[in-house]
Amino acid sequence: MTTSTSSLARLVGDARAFLDDVFGKAPLHIPAGAPDVFDDLLGLDHVDDIVATAGLRAPSFRLVKDGATVPSSRVTRRVRIGSRPVDDLADVAAVHAAFADGASVVLQGLHRSWRPVAELCRALEAELTHPVQANAYLTPPVAQGLHLHEDPHDVFAVQTHGVKRWVVHPPGQDEPWDLELKPGDVLYLPAGTRHAAQTVELPSLHLTIGVRTMRWSTLARRVFDRALTEVDLDATVPAGWANEPTAHREQLAAGLEALADALRAGDAEAALTDAAEDFWTNRVPDRRGGLRDLLALDELDDLTPLRVRAGTGARVVAAADAVELVLADRRLRLPAALSDTLGRIVAQDRLRPVDLDDQLDEGSRLVLCRRLVREGLLTLDRGAEDRA
Repeated sequence: MTTSTSSLARLVGDARAFLDDVFGKAPLHIPAGAPDVFDDLLGLDHVDDIVATAGLRAPSFRLVKDGATVPSSRVTRRVRIGSRPVDDLADVAAVHAAFADGASVVLQGLHRSWRPVAELCRALEAELTHPVQANAYLTPPVAQGLHLHEDPHDVFAVQTHGVKRWVVHPPGQDEPWDLELKPGDVLYLPAGTRHAAQTVELPSLHLTIGVRTMRWSTLARRVFDRALTEVDLDATVPAGWANEPTAHREQLAAGLEALADALRAGDAEAALTDAAEDFWTNRVPDRRGGLRDLLALDELDDLTPLRVRAGTGARVVAAADAVELVLADRRLRLPAALSDTLGRIVAQDRLRPVDLDDQLDEGSRLVLCRRLVREGLLTLDRGAEDRA
């Protein structure tokens, strides 16, 4: 891990120290290195534009006031989009009015819809190998969105505008933290940390980056479920068992002993491998520029600069009589002879088809590269001339 340039380092500074001493263990307040350090992620003008012009539909936005969600019917309207009527489009005037009345505007799922946040979340997700999501909260002066609560996932609160007062109850500590987040500050909260936030004299905008961490208990359940399939515990309990429940203890004890044996022989490596496979194959791929790539495929030749799309998490896995290229949202089965070539492509940041001339003839490498462009692993490197 390169702590100097990683997405995590951007949030916490020393990424290695954070992972060793803080991650999943304790809250942490990281003061701003500079007040404008996160201006590119999401500013007040960005939120203003998103609300006014992005055609938001519930539940991609909601409003919260005094701990309760404002009914969506009060801030949405019915329109027609094409030939289809929809009744959940943001009523911009109603949203403005609710905000003026003290409600916080919540933008949900920004890891899918807002490019700067999506890029950070994809990079952070690949670095932590835990799923990442993001919401934003714009709160008017002297207002509170949510009351004291806890989240089931870890949270990075990134302050981008104004000031927000946080009350945090660190687990195991008697006295709560009472602190103010200023622009550029970050607050990390492990899952289950009780907290509440409110604005002071100024409005506040902060981004919450949620990390849905994998738990050891989840991995243990995978081993347990697999062991359960190896033990015959699906037979029906005898009729009338509830009249003398203890009379059947030996039969249940024998089943539990067999289950314990299966658990002791359980394959921890398989559980970890399967969970990792689920992670890598359920990420949202970054397909920006894909339409332009498709239009330029016929022009792709041996000297066309290509690059591997960032954050694909692509892996090459040997299979019987073939090789599989595992991408974020699919698995491609290709001839086994391409194993070394695919591994070489995945390991590189940039390449041209001609760079593969020691492994494939010109026709074969062009066919392969065009296929990988169509599948979203490669994209045309349109900035190559600027770097030359």
